[in-house]
Amino acid sequence: MLKWYMLTLVGKDQSGIVAEVTAALYQGGCNLGETSMARLGGNFTVMMMVSAEQNNTQLTELLAPVVDSLGLHLHVDQIEGQLHQHLSTDVMITVSGADRSGIVANVTKALTEAGLTILDLSSDVAGSEQKPIYILQIDGHASEGVEKLHAALQIIKDDGVDVHMQEIDTLIG
Repeated sequence: MLKWYMLTLVGKDQSGIVAEVTAALYQGGCNLGETSMARLGGNFTVMMMVSAEQNNTQLTELLAPVVDSLGLHLHVDQIEGQLHQHLSTDVMITVSGADRSGIVANVTKALTEAGLTILDLSSDVAGSEQKPIYILQIDGHASEGVEKLHAALQIIKDDGVDVHMQEIDTLIG
């Protein structure tokens, strides 16, 4: 019986991680669902939904040669698949400002309280070591409408952070 797993892999960024991990999964009879992969600093991180007949231990053993050869850390959790059951992104919010502690916590708290469901979040540090700028990109679903989000964003702007929200009209059908 097929089960769904969330695989999380982290390691030093290097060529071949995606190719070797996905080849091992394919050769082991596994199928991929949704994935998210990113380079963060000098590291590479992978999150992928995998359907397999194997159990956690067998899946870990299947990937052990790749994990060992590439110096990766692997974590496996059994999950519910729930493919094709997502909210659609209807707002994109960009936040930027002088890098300081608490930006992500303060922004996400305000937006969540205003009814935003965060669907994807990425951040980066730009500028220079002397004048770092924190950039935050949030894709979300405004479950209580955009007016409440505008009010929350104004409070964030008043705290000296630059914020822009773009409404996205997603046609499903």
